[in-house]
Amino acid sequence: MRIVSGEFGGRPLKAVPGDATRPTTDKVKEAIFSMIGPYFEGGTSLDLYAGSGGLSIEGVSRGISEAVLVDRQFAAIKTINENITITKAPERFKVIKSTADAAIQRLIGHAPFDILYFDPPYAKQTILADLETLLQHHLIAPAALIVAETDQAANLPDELTGFSLLKRKDYGITVVTIYQYEGEA
Repeated sequence: MRIVSGEFGGRPLKAVPGDATRPTTDKVKEAIFSMIGPYFEGGTSLDLYAGSGGLSIEGVSRGISEAVLVDRQFAAIKTINENITITKAPERFKVIKSTADAAIQRLIGHAPFDILYFDPPYAKQTILADLETLLQHHLIAPAALIVAETDQAANLPDELTGFSLLKRKDYGITVVTIYQYEGEA
């Protein structure tokens, strides 16, 4: 695993030890950023299931100003912090050890996010419920991009109230679905 492009491009990333997390492959990560960017002029991102932190670190490398990374596992938080050290820009990252639900509660009052990554454990698809909670707390910016990485069984809807489906692409067992928020924060 590595940072594919941007300011930190080419730097290696560590994976979370064990099999509790499933890192996004470089191929899928590059495809995601080709669909949503590939580069940004600022903005903030939120990853509620950060794992190794690869998606958020890639986003910051490509111009996102600040990334908030959440994971509930100690091993993931340790790996995220090690990977952030590789960037030499720790001030651009905020790491929260928490469940997604508790993190959303802690983020109430934070400025709305411009990009939200969702890559929960395949067996625990809570993306739609997480989006609803984030909307209730005004944590999604107007025109924000929602990037969901799931398995084939997740079957996210084409039509989602308040969002438009921009793209969906299969990569083996992985499906990347991208929505854009149509409402106002």
